[in-house]
Amino acid sequence: MEKNFDFVIQMQVRDYECDLEGIVNNANYLHYLEHTRHEYIKQKGLSFARLHEEGIDLVVARINIAYKTPLRSDDEFISGINITKEGMKYVFHHEIYRVGDEKLCIRAKVESVSIVNGKLADYPPLEALLKN
Repeated sequence: MEKNFDFVIQMQVRDYECDLEGIVNNANYLHYLEHTRHEYIKQKGLSFARLHEEGIDLVVARINIAYKTPLRSDDEFISGINITKEGMKYVFHHEIYRVGDEKLCIRAKVESVSIVNGKLADYPPLEALLKN
């Protein structure tokens, strides 16, 4: 795959994530997206738990998902992510592709903000992710 992502992780669909139609239930994509963001942040040396202990919370403000091609049980997929900044928002641009045929399954835009000691604020370590 020739996509240029800041971070990529490969995962596999589990049986219990599928609905009666035999496809991944729409809500489970939120878990895939969150897992991708958490692993990306962890790879950069940050920890959501440690940040929270320091009074810093990175929270989702809005998610927009376009569902393109369904995933099914046992499908392997690639979840890629890029991050940009729009005002006070850190925007995670996600794409999930099925391994094998490289079909786009979803495209999502996740807008997050940082709350520092209870107030909306920029967070310098996250800003550094934008430069790398």
